[in-house]
Amino acid sequence: MKVMVVDDSEMTRMIAKKTLKNLGVSDVQEAADGQIALQLFESDPADVIFSDWNMPNMDGLTLLKEIRRRNSSVPMILITTEGSKGKVVQAIQEGVSDYLVKPFTPAALQDKLSKWVGATI
Repeated sequence: MKVMVVDDSEMTRMIAKKTLKNLGVSDVQEAADGQIALQLFESDPADVIFSDWNMPNMDGLTLLKEIRRRNSSVPMILITTEGSKGKVVQAIQEGVSDYLVKPFTPAALQDKLSKWVGATI
């Protein structure tokens, strides 16, 4: 299984990557923004994507739209502090799979991953 972590915070990417490795996921792609993530996805698609909402160059919602144009079924989980009803509704309309609220715990990341890969990690 390949998991992509997209966040402009190097610390958040490092924590997510370490957590995923501890869960047995050895194939983890990292991207600092949505543009880089989209290029990675086009050349080497991930099985699950965890993406920050607020990033420079291309935000998580725009990345979600672009991913959905290319693949309607890959699970995409937005990592966000955004909780406004309007933003949540917009992301649901664009096909978001789930949310992970910052700051997240390793257990929360594990729960979301397990939910979308259909197995207990």
